[in-house]
Amino acid sequence: MKYLFLNLYLLVVCVLMSFNESPKRSTAYLIEKKIEVLPFKKFNLDGLTDFKPVSKNWQIVGKTFVDLTQKQTFVSEPGTGILLNIPGKGMSGNIFTAFEHSDIEIELDVMMPVQSNSGLYFQGRYEIQLFDSWAVSKPKYADIGGVYQRFDNSKVPKGYEGKAPRINAAKAPGLWQHFRIVFQAPRFNAEGIKTKNAIFKEVFLNGFLIHENQEVTGPTQGSAFNDEKPMGPFMIQGDHGAVAFRNIQCKLYEQNKVSFNSVRMKEFENSSKFIPDYNKLEKLREISTDTVSADMVTGRDSQKLLVFNGLMNVPTTGDYLFEMKINGGGGALLLKTDTIVNLNGDFKNEEPAFKLVTLQKGFIPFTLIYNKHQKFRLGFSLFVEGPGIARHTLHTAPPVNIAPVKKIDSAFVIDASNETVLQRGFLMHKKIKRTHTISVGSPKNIHYSFDLAFGSLIQVWGGKFLEVSEMWAGRGIQQLGVPLGIPVLLHGDPDFAFLENKNSNWPDSIPSSTVYKQLGYELDNFGNPTFSTQLNGSTITNSFVPIDSLRRLKRIISTKSIKEIWHKLADGSIIEKLPNGVYAIDDRNYFLDFSTDNNSTPVIRKSSGKDELLVKIPAGNQKITYTITW
Repeated sequence: MKYLFLNLYLLVVCVLMSFNESPKRSTAYLIEKKIEVLPFKKFNLDGLTDFKPVSKNWQIVGKTFVDLTQKQTFVSEPGTGILLNIPGKGMSGNIFTAFEHSDIEIELDVMMPVQSNSGLYFQGRYEIQLFDSWAVSKPKYADIGGVYQRFDNSKVPKGYEGKAPRINAAKAPGLWQHFRIVFQAPRFNAEGIKTKNAIFKEVFLNGFLIHENQEVTGPTQGSAFNDEKPMGPFMIQGDHGAVAFRNIQCKLYEQNKVSFNSVRMKEFENSSKFIPDYNKLEKLREISTDTVSADMVTGRDSQKLLVFNGLMNVPTTGDYLFEMKINGGGGALLLKTDTIVNLNGDFKNEEPAFKLVTLQKGFIPFTLIYNKHQKFRLGFSLFVEGPGIARHTLHTAPPVNIAPVKKIDSAFVIDASNETVLQRGFLMHKKIKRTHTISVGSPKNIHYSFDLAFGSLIQVWGGKFLEVSEMWAGRGIQQLGVPLGIPVLLHGDPDFAFLENKNSNWPDSIPSSTVYKQLGYELDNFGNPTFSTQLNGSTITNSFVPIDSLRRLKRIISTKSIKEIWHKLADGSIIEKLPNGVYAIDDRNYFLDFSTDNNSTPVIRKSSGKDELLVKIPAGNQKITYTITW
């Protein structure tokens, strides 16, 4: 045991030395490389080998295009990587995977044409709806992401148990939309009698948690089977409408879990921010326990150290990913004498620590340390994922929110449903805190944020306006506003710059050689602001007009300059000009329609591994307009 303490002590010393050498380092966890999830099994979309034989409505293509003026229509190009369904007369079959599944986690991208309809059927029985729900204000079970209803002719009404998504997270037709779904199959006893209903544990659409622990009592309407079984194939509906998929990947899970056994907990007084040799501390108590929890600390406002020792039951040999989070304290997990995860010191610990290790089946001695050195903060989380084992908790309440989901309802929500609202504050943009922003909310449910420090539009979203609990309730650490909709993050660099030519590097901040002035904003009769800035004496104004209740925002830029100015409209992994003249940004994340009445034409260029969309604005008094659609 003394070697365990020595190992931990040396680890702490190494950590402290690393902080002295790298003062900018903000976290203290030690990992070989950052792995946040175990690998998925990717579907092979070079062909249809991962599926059972299919009808001719299913094909593999290389590119797809949707015109917003056409209904249920795709234009495609030959190639691989996209699974496309175009039903027609005599060819409208569903598609089934070649494998069957019990519990499953699946991720995929889907593209819906205008007014199209399809569905994802788990075990061929339980449906998550696919639909073009872009313009829907109040989603129902039949909108994208809904748990589709069951159907029984003998009931009134015949359709029942459908569940609408919490929020309409749909994007515009022709954009790629991302699903992540965790499904738990129904459970059966040895006699084949069902003992537990199927559950959609989590359904995420475009980053929003739209369902959680939603039970399904039986096959939903349109299922391929009327009964329920422990196993079944994954199915995609093919007879309702055109639909395209890419990046399909899954994990198949058994019902095993990692667990703790024969656990004893010791509690010590400890005010140090670093984990000490607890043999030298005053031990307050020692007990046997069947739980591992921060709640076991005596006195929520105290400073204590909890040490859990016992056996970790590893159900199968393979790679295991551990994930740990501390709420303003410290902690460590050791297996035998090897440190698996270490969070140590006086840090915010805003990000979790991850560690991938290979474990052998059986019982492994473990030590789990929780250092509650901050009086008014309590909690830690410990998760694990393994071979055929879904991510699950090893702690009990209270947990620490490892990956906060976007909030939909809150006591601190700014309402913009009746008038245009402006809110200054802090926002996170691509992991950087922006401290000089104004968010503008519109009664048309189209909102945006403008960074005064850069003179740039940094994000747009639809739905509810802004959640401000961190700003108004207790003045939390981050003090952030949070958009309550589908945020599209724009590039975030300065929007305007003077370049020598179209190949010059775009600045990521206002250059020191540039005289930049923020001239404030003026409000029109409806409360909409027009922002004004100066670059080296050139005046630039920006105004924004929400278009109807659709997720579209029109931008109007006016310039007065003695020399040409370049404007960066967008950047992303892929920018392409579509056949209808609209630009698809960041691999079909959003559309940008650059109006035909503008005097200049944007150029697409490569820079630092990304595509950038730039336009040169001539000298003099100029005006350009374009529309962002998402």
